[in-house]
Amino acid sequence: MFAAERRQLILEMVRANGAVSLRELARVVQTSEVTVRRDVRALEAEGLLDRRHGGAVLPGGFTRESGFPQKSHLATAEKTAIADLAAGLVEEGEAIVVGAGTTTQELARRLARVPGLTVVTNSLLVAQALAHANRVEVVMTGGTLRGSNYALVGSGAEQSLQGLRVSRAFLSGSGLTAERGLSTSNMLSASVDRALVQAAAEVVVLADHTKLGTDTMFQTVPTDLITRLVTDEPPAHDDRAATELQALADQGVQIAVAGANGAPPGGEQAPARRAPLPGPRRGMALRSGAGYGEPAGAERGRVADLRRR
Repeated sequence: MFAAERRQLILEMVRANGAVSLRELARVVQTSEVTVRRDVRALEAEGLLDRRHGGAVLPGGFTRESGFPQKSHLATAEKTAIADLAAGLVEEGEAIVVGAGTTTQELARRLARVPGLTVVTNSLLVAQALAHANRVEVVMTGGTLRGSNYALVGSGAEQSLQGLRVSRAFLSGSGLTAERGLSTSNMLSASVDRALVQAAAEVVVLADHTKLGTDTMFQTVPTDLITRLVTDEPPAHDDRAATELQALADQGVQIAVAGANGAPPGGEQAPARRAPLPGPRRGMALRSGAGYGEPAGAERGRVADLRRR
């Protein structure tokens, strides 16, 4: 494929999705990330897109929200690894809330095997993933259906969450920074996510590396309310994503990093080569109870557990 054809395809993908990782662009245009990075720089010089933390976004600072069909095809391996690791945090008999998103949908598919679980959600996709789980009770919020992401939003959804108390909330979003925390591009979705956070004792954010350092219009969870972040290993060249992870850890967020390509059973993935995260401190007794101890199974990927200090 000639450079002009590649760049046109890259531009069309970014326009359709709002934000696309270099890894995904390289896969679609069937070339290396080095070549794609060169193409992205050229398109940025023409003012057609912006480079952002291992990917490309629409120009103008804040990214717009993509629809479900576009999101479902982005960073699929990373989302699978994140969901595998996050599912290990859920225990039998728990009551949790799960927000809308393609990553939380992947998590829901794995929660179907947890007996005695109660899941409160505003996502039709999460509910569908759990619909045939005999040992899981699903509680849907009220609200108005938002077709772009199959989620219930509005005052009905928020009011149905009043007085609710669960152990954990699992949320995704459009962007995550140490400065503002989790954010999304839609005001109604942000409002419901804030109501989900209020119902939970702990907040677990699921976000792949392409969302690290990305800031969108509406804040949903400030950094000081995020208990844990489950993410994937940033590419070795993505210094800014690794720096953002370190900044989040410095603010007390516990971080679990899942290997997107999958680690062999009992093995660990190689750590990031740049701006490395502090190594795991497993089995450490914490009086504050902030840490969540050993991950549930080494096969779920390399875990870097950064506990609150």
